[in-house]
Amino acid sequence: MTLTGSRVAFLATDGFEDSELTSPWDAVTGEGASATLIAPESGRITGKNGHEQSVDLAAADAQADQFDALVLPGGVVNADHLRLDKASIALARAFFEQHKPVGVICHGAWILIEAGVVDGRTLTSYPSLTTDLRNAGATWVDEEVVVDEGLVSSRTPDDLPAFNAKLVEEIGEGPHAGQTA
Repeated sequence: MTLTGSRVAFLATDGFEDSELTSPWDAVTGEGASATLIAPESGRITGKNGHEQSVDLAAADAQADQFDALVLPGGVVNADHLRLDKASIALARAFFEQHKPVGVICHGAWILIEAGVVDGRTLTSYPSLTTDLRNAGATWVDEEVVVDEGLVSSRTPDDLPAFNAKLVEEIGEGPHAGQTA
């Protein structure tokens, strides 16, 4: 499947899980999509293992209608900081309001809880988020990748091959009517 012409937003900040940013980034750009790194602040962000990347756009300046899909890498520190950033939460929610594919891995689901978009959805995450997701109304399952109406979720870096394949597939399919806020 080709993603030529697709625009994919990656929302992250310092402390992201390096491979959960770089591997999906390579997967979507390898299929022809353009990728944009969005963070709460401009400049550069650094992953927990040292990967550095320049921020293309501040979250307050980003609009979901500029993109075809969103990816939320994990990492405890990254996800914890993003779930406190109002512009990041609003951006994530807007992708659901516009029925666009969203990929989330590991602790990234915390942002979706704050955005109020997991109620009634089935997804997976790092196991320590199980109670948080269930309390927010989601059905949590322990699987390497789960797809629910355009929402692609995985648990850890070990799941990246399956996550990337389903992410590319869902972006290629475009908007999903069941992907709602």
